[in-house]
Amino acid sequence: MARNRRIGILTGGGDVPGLNSVIKSVTYRATELGFDVFGIRRGWEGLTHQQPGAEMDSRYVVPLDRISTRTIDRTGGTWLHSSRTNPRKMKKSTLPPHLDAARAEQMRTGEDRYDITPVVLENIEAMGLDYLIPIGGDDTLSFSQALHDNGVPLIAIPKTMDNDVQGTEYCIGFSTAITRAKDAINRQRTTIGSHERIGVFRIFGRDAGFTALYTAFVTSARCLIPEAPYDIDRLATILAEDHANNPSHYSFVITAEGAIWEGGSIAEVGEPDAFGHKHKANVSEILASEIKALTGIDTIHSDLTYDLRSGEPDSVDQMVAIVFANTAMELVADGRRGRMMAIREGRYSHSPLPDPELGAVSVDVETMYNQDRFRPIYTGLLGRPLLLGHGVTPLDE
Repeated sequence: MARNRRIGILTGGGDVPGLNSVIKSVTYRATELGFDVFGIRRGWEGLTHQQPGAEMDSRYVVPLDRISTRTIDRTGGTWLHSSRTNPRKMKKSTLPPHLDAARAEQMRTGEDRYDITPVVLENIEAMGLDYLIPIGGDDTLSFSQALHDNGVPLIAIPKTMDNDVQGTEYCIGFSTAITRAKDAINRQRTTIGSHERIGVFRIFGRDAGFTALYTAFVTSARCLIPEAPYDIDRLATILAEDHANNPSHYSFVITAEGAIWEGGSIAEVGEPDAFGHKHKANVSEILASEIKALTGIDTIHSDLTYDLRSGEPDSVDQMVAIVFANTAMELVADGRRGRMMAIREGRYSHSPLPDPELGAVSVDVETMYNQDRFRPIYTGLLGRPLLLGHGVTPLDE
């Protein structure tokens, strides 16, 4: 007797609100289409570390159905857990313990670097997967491209609070991050104002400034983005003017974690992750100290990063997650592969998998950011998509 077709789903990289809505909606629609659904735990680690055997490894694979996923969309995080595993760039210390040493040596690509993509392909085959649904940002999706190049049928779903994945104007997690940042900043206005200080808020955005820019848009604030190194003396002057002109005698600026002033630098700290990223030192603390030295006004700094990825999604992220999941399954039903769900020209769409060589999408400074005033550009928006967009091309079939 022929078995049902099988579909696997995983979440990689940092968690964002809305992931569980994708997992649930994929499961519901896939079962309607006659698929058996398997959740792969801990991102790509679930396909590098699962133990071969007659039965699926319960540490890394969990069957999904309508009962097990019925209520998971009511909370944040990812029910399947996540990791930053990169199967193409693994250290010896992170290799699967059951991997034979001689075979591992055959997959070594450099000093303490191993590409165990063949192991992933074997595990996908052993699981009998007919399709894979990876959910992630640039790093997770870069390995999706490698699997597609090796013939694995997959449809990807983009998520990241940075909103900087190629080929889509929107990534799951972005709206909740902006909403949560707006609420946090508006609450903290009272503390900044009570002490008549200048506030510096640090927000996600290592290479792209969309999160800082859109948060500034909805809080009528000044912001700093990685794409536009700035004159720190001019920034200090403007913040001091804002402070003097405000009846409550306070002002503030939102800085992306990767934004830096002209001639400045921010150290990277800690060990790099599997994709080569180190943490940036806390730019808000450093910038707050510089601003105080330049203005003589007391400052306060606040980190808005990890709190933004916690808790349940807002209505926009939940809606986009549900639509992305269902339309992904429509592509599966049509036999499409190697595509990524997307918002393009303000509409639900799909695009090719992101090209790992191109990196993250950047803010178009000329049309979206006023460098002189450290603000979003509020003019010339007639006819633009709801989310303003960042230069994706029309749908290619």
